Amino acid sequence: MKTADVRAMSQDQMNDTLADLKKEQFNLRFQKATGQMEKTARVKQIRRDIARIKTIAAEKSAGQKA
Repeated sequence: MKTADVRAMSQDQMNDTLADLKKEQFNLRFQKATGQMEKTARVKQIRRDIARIKTIAAEKSAGQKA
């Protein structure tokens, strides 16, 4: 997910995407624990996407308050 894509999202879309990513992260943790994980790089990618969405959401909310 690119930064420009996240910036184009509304707050509701970011919240929905964030919830989906957290569910996927949860599922990946179980796959890792049971030894069924195929794409190990996906964990890092999901973690960074979550951080990217949270950062941009914080920027947008700080911009609205100022």
